[in-house]
Amino acid sequence: MIRRIVLVVLGLVWLGPTYLLLVNASRPAESYDPASAWVPSVDFALFDNISAALEKANLAESLASTALYSLVSPLLGVLVGALAGYAIVVLRLRYGFLWFMLIFGGTIFPSQMLLVPLFIGYSEAGLYDDRLGMLLLYTAINVPLAAFVLRNFYSGVAFSIFEAARMDGASTFRIFWTVYLPLSTSALAAVYILEFTFIWNDLIFGLVLTQTESVRPVMVALNGMITDVYAGTPAPVGLAAGLLVSLPTVVLFLATQRLFARGLSLGSV
Repeated sequence: MIRRIVLVVLGLVWLGPTYLLLVNASRPAESYDPASAWVPSVDFALFDNISAALEKANLAESLASTALYSLVSPLLGVLVGALAGYAIVVLRLRYGFLWFMLIFGGTIFPSQMLLVPLFIGYSEAGLYDDRLGMLLLYTAINVPLAAFVLRNFYSGVAFSIFEAARMDGASTFRIFWTVYLPLSTSALAAVYILEFTFIWNDLIFGLVLTQTESVRPVMVALNGMITDVYAGTPAPVGLAAGLLVSLPTVVLFLATQRLFARGLSLGSV
């Protein structure tokens, strides 16, 4: 009984910020008062605030760019990572462990160390403030995690499956595409969800490598709007924008939580 009470109290504390976000994002922009932040407003103005946010910061263009980055880059990243894991484990690539360490070793460096080299390289290559440049960057960042999970997953698949497919005359790539890739659907989905969330919530790379509204990620646009809250943007409008931006990842996790948990457990052993 005591444990249930403690869990309920902790749950309410954890949901407190969410409650404040919903309540204050739903009140009319002109009636916001910090002293009554916990009290719901009689007037419901959430959709009006979202509409104002979309117009004020041009969030629609940033949302479209972020959707492109978040959908395409993880897909390419998990595919390249699966190919890397397949080559290292199944094809028994020579010096496979060293290749794996080379791929995964890049994750030991903090992201902040990459900003200056990336900025200089992107400026010289003409990829600065370009959607293609952002797609390439996010894909490269996603490959190590995918390679790590898929390498572990393929290590648990019987090698006799590969041998049987070869005896049937299947090519190396066909075995990967028709046998190993379908077998690893759960692991691929778990990695995809993680990488989708990372790209959607990215701020630092978008802040450094983009400038125009049609290219910048949505978190950069939201950051600019939150900064403007202190210079005239009503707080409910900024909160409504934050709520709108956070919905895709929340909905994705709620819709795929079982698949996500099963995929991570399969890729961990």
